[in-house]
Amino acid sequence: MNLFAEVHRAAARRFTPWKNGGGETAEILCVPEAAGFDAFDWRISTAKVAQSGPFSNFPGVMRNLTVIEGGPMRLSFPNGTIHELGAQAAPFAFSGEVGCGCDLLGPELLDLNVMVRPPYRAEVVRGAPRRGSGMGLTCLVFALGELAEVGLARHDLAVLADGAEVAALAPHPEHLITIEISAG
Repeated sequence: MNLFAEVHRAAARRFTPWKNGGGETAEILCVPEAAGFDAFDWRISTAKVAQSGPFSNFPGVMRNLTVIEGGPMRLSFPNGTIHELGAQAAPFAFSGEVGCGCDLLGPELLDLNVMVRPPYRAEVVRGAPRRGSGMGLTCLVFALGELAEVGLARHDLAVLADGAEVAALAPHPEHLITIEISAG
C-alpha cells in the first residue's frame, strides 16, 4: 500500500501577491480546486513575509499559522492580544476576520498557512501524525526537511492514503507538520 494518496511538490509552486498585496503566497492545495480567496472551503499555502504590516482579512475563516523558516514575528490583534511566532514555535490558530498586524522581529520568514471555513476544522501540529485519514479526516503532512526514505523533499505536502501506516513517518517527527482537516 502506498503511504500517500497524492504529493504536492515544493518545486512546482509559484508565488503570487497576497490578497492585500503586502507579501507573497504560494498555494499548495485548495478545496474546491481553483476556488480563489473568497470561495475556498479550505486552503493550504506557504507565504513569504519580508516586511512588517497587516495581514489580509478573511471573514468567516479560521487561520492556522506556522513559521517554518526565518523570523520571528509578532502578531497583534485589536483586543490587545500579542503572539510571537518563531521557527520552532507551535502552530497558532486565529480568526481571519479579526484584524491582525505583523511585526517582523528578525529576517524575512516563510510560513505555512492553513485556512478553513465552517463546517471544516483544522488541527495543525508539529510532529508525525497519530493516525491515517481513514477516520473521516483528511490527514496531510508537510515536510520541513528532506525525507528521502518516504519520497518527500523539503516543503513537499502529502495527503496520507486511507489506512496508511504512519509509523514510517515516526522516526523524523522534527521534520514534519501534520494537518488534519475534518468536517463538522
